[in-house]
Amino acid sequence: VQLQASGGGLVQAGGSLRLSCAASGRTFSRYTMGWFRQAPGKEREFVAAVSWGGSTTYYADSVKGRFTIARDSAKTTYLRMNSLKPEDTAVYYCAVALSDTDVLSVHGMDYWGKGTLVTVSS
Repeated sequence: VQLQASGGGLVQAGGSLRLSCAASGRTFSRYTMGWFRQAPGKEREFVAAVSWGGSTTYYADSVKGRFTIARDSAKTTYLRMNSLKPEDTAVYYCAVALSDTDVLSVHGMDYWGKGTLVTVSS
């Protein structure tokens, strides 16, 4: 599975961005798609995830109410980020989990895409 993330950029605090992630290559019957981020000097952390059919979503407490994850097909997911803060600055990674037993953890993901940089200026 190849994952291609896009949509990162520079935005002022309070602004919005939408990240996209498209999966290609080998397909599986069902998988969860998620977003993680890694700020300089910090560990990679969970941001949001969406189930196969899009009916179940998960969010980190730090982004609840500001970020929205959606899935418009089996292979594409989006992360809408509103009210961005400087602390949201990070490289954002798209990931796929073949099992939904641990989708809130980096260890629960099976495939990773290259990240896209989001920079929020104050």
